[in-house]
Amino acid sequence: MNRPIRLGISTCPNDTFAFAALMNRKISWRGLQFEVELLDIQQLNDRLFAGSFDVAKTSFHAAMMIADRFGVLPSGSALGFGVGPLLLASADDSKPSTAEISEPKPLTLCPGQHTTATLLFHLFYPNTTRLRQVVFSQIMPDLKSGLADFGVCIHEGRFTWQDEGLFLVEDLGTRWETETGCPLPLGGLAASKQLPPETIETIQGVVRDSIEYSLASPQSALPTMRQYAQEFDDDVLMQHVDLYVNEWTVDLGDVGRRALDVLAQKASRVGDYKTLDILTG
Repeated sequence: MNRPIRLGISTCPNDTFAFAALMNRKISWRGLQFEVELLDIQQLNDRLFAGSFDVAKTSFHAAMMIADRFGVLPSGSALGFGVGPLLLASADDSKPSTAEISEPKPLTLCPGQHTTATLLFHLFYPNTTRLRQVVFSQIMPDLKSGLADFGVCIHEGRFTWQDEGLFLVEDLGTRWETETGCPLPLGGLAASKQLPPETIETIQGVVRDSIEYSLASPQSALPTMRQYAQEFDDDVLMQHVDLYVNEWTVDLGDVGRRALDVLAQKASRVGDYKTLDILTG
């Protein structure tokens, strides 16, 4: 291509780990040029809908809504066992309920309208509470301050919620695993179907090289991770990587592909979602 590839990734530690070598040109760009922008996941979803990126990390929830225009690369995804969002409460023994209650209904904070976390709440707790979409880093502080009753927590908060005096209602990922037997697909790298096939193949190769570089030399990614992290403790950052960067990040494989198919099947019960195409491999 004659112009740079517009690449969007999230600021969460698994992405800054996976793409650190690409961002810092520690691996070859294979003749391409990249313009990289780091944003919150819901901002990435919105910008992808608007056509701002050629390739971007996106929630699989969002990807299923634009599957006519974007497919998924085999590398760069976040899915696995034990990686799900947590439904937290500001008070002990509290749980969303479909029972008739006085208005206003309890309030649940979610980390973005098109995040997979929000989709899981719709699947498992439909019509139970009011929803408000906020930046993920705002959820635990607002719960702790009593500004909301429940919150769907993602990213580093998975490891720190107990320190904030909050209460676990349910691990939504564990529920997914119990019901499907599949790893939970959270997000992946979506590429425009308008890109030439050979360009998509090259981007896929660069992304895989970057992931494998960081896996072989984890300490090399830490400076980039610290630059964008909400939580600055290196042990917490690497816990995040250990949980979210795995064999399916390197390549979705048959297991990852099946997990995406199951997600599309379940999502079709609550909206108009399309099966995702894997663009290479």
